[in-house]
Amino acid sequence: MSETFAVSVDDVSKSFGAFQALNGITLHVRRGEIYGLLGPNGAGKTTLIRLICGLLETKSGSVTVLGQRMPQVAVLRHIGYMTQQAALYPGLSVEENVRFFAAINGAEDGVKEALELVQLYERRASVVATLSGGMRQRCSLACALVHRPELLLLDEPTVGIDPQLRVQFWEAFRRMAADGTTMIVSSHVMDEADRCQRLGLIQYGRLLAEGSPSDIRAQGGSPNLEEAFLALAGRSES
Repeated sequence: MSETFAVSVDDVSKSFGAFQALNGITLHVRRGEIYGLLGPNGAGKTTLIRLICGLLETKSGSVTVLGQRMPQVAVLRHIGYMTQQAALYPGLSVEENVRFFAAINGAEDGVKEALELVQLYERRASVVATLSGGMRQRCSLACALVHRPELLLLDEPTVGIDPQLRVQFWEAFRRMAADGTTMIVSSHVMDEADRCQRLGLIQYGRLLAEGSPSDIRAQGGSPNLEEAFLALAGRSES
């Protein structure tokens, strides 16, 4: 893989029984960019992210991450993954959760920095079960980035959080990308798409279009990103 790319997905298909989750997906994510996977629920975004981080194997095609063909255990310490559902231990404190994920990735010196980044340092002693949904999302993000991964995979990270916190998340994402972290963010929220440097539009397991938000508008023939997406989706079905 070219050193330009942190992730290369080449002609990847994946099925679960008779259900075709991905069908011939090809996309490339440059190092240090924020790449958005945009599409409705059930489009295949989560399946693609799980293939990229090695939790699933492809039916056909290949996935290369940080120069290694996936799945590859050695790459995992260089990847952070925030799932849709908070993968936390509810009976432990915020700090204990983050410290656990730091320990398994050999990066315990990053706990305070991660908690400060998500603005949870003052709540570090709080038990996760007592937190609001937004705070659990923040704790999940801290767990995903505590080991300072080269690649951060965020599966709908802002679902269920308030607009102010969503802005704070994206400010943190931009800072991390500026420091060299490659980020893949899945979403079905159109205003978040404009915060990405490039987008991959996915529907029914297929890549409809790829490019910057302005590229997508041009391809869809509309200055409105949602209308452009719908136009591209309509063309793919005709």
